[in-house]
Amino acid sequence: MTVSHRSTTLRGRAPAAVKDLGRATTRTIGYASAGLRMLPNFLIVGAQRCGTTSLFQALAAHPNVVPPLFHKGVHFFDTPAYRRGLRWYIGHFPIRAVAGRRVTGGTAITGEASPYYMFHPWAGHRIAADLPTTRLVVLLRDPVERAFSAHKQETARGFETESFEAALDLERERLAGEVERMTADPGYESFSHRHHAYLGRGEYAGQINRLYELLGEQRVLVLEAAELFGADPKPWDQLLDFLGLPTWRPDRLPHANAKPSAPLPATVRRRLDDYYRDHDERLTRLLGRIPSWRQ
Repeated sequence: MTVSHRSTTLRGRAPAAVKDLGRATTRTIGYASAGLRMLPNFLIVGAQRCGTTSLFQALAAHPNVVPPLFHKGVHFFDTPAYRRGLRWYIGHFPIRAVAGRRVTGGTAITGEASPYYMFHPWAGHRIAADLPTTRLVVLLRDPVERAFSAHKQETARGFETESFEAALDLERERLAGEVERMTADPGYESFSHRHHAYLGRGEYAGQINRLYELLGEQRVLVLEAAELFGADPKPWDQLLDFLGLPTWRPDRLPHANAKPSAPLPATVRRRLDDYYRDHDERLTRLLGRIPSWRQ
């Protein structure tokens, strides 16, 4: 196990009070030393519940990756924290000289994973303006399974009280006008847009196309979790090549945040399969390949 993976694991086990103190200290010191710090080379921007935490943990174990302290995701581009300015954001990342000493061969890189960036209407614009060379990684899974997993997470966190089917029925009403309000007021935070967009977050084609238009296709890599975390090494090699990282294999590809649950009822699955049919066809045309869940 590498040093970076071990330190990431220890941070994950730290008590909440220690994490909070560490974050506050990091922000204060980081802001003051922003000129000495690295800009993120990569952002894992989504989609939510598609394995972004697992991917971040795997990348953090790479000998050339130095992750930010105490943070998987900084959530700078999708929250009012954006008003604090780029210097505040850069303060979360490693000091260049320190990161360079931790890497024995090649160049050190850093990055973060904030899976709301892909869905947030302003995040892509902000990333394009503030990080002109940073590369974005998009991770996808079956949108039906993604929606069901998101509902379980929001329920466990206390952000959802409705059943899955009821939440699907309520989504249009809950999100009515929210994107328009967020677009008109960049400082507005929509609770339902962040926590109740079970269907919307799985409409992948529109979100990816927006990133393509804002940043260019060459800066956005779209992978499928089922393939990246599978036995075939090619998707992992493709990712490393995209990030400019030396060939390397993690001891294992973790599956973070995976929790067993009751299976999705067949009637609900058929409903969602039908809902996503047109969206998946758009995705096929955009990527030039049929997503694995439609094969």
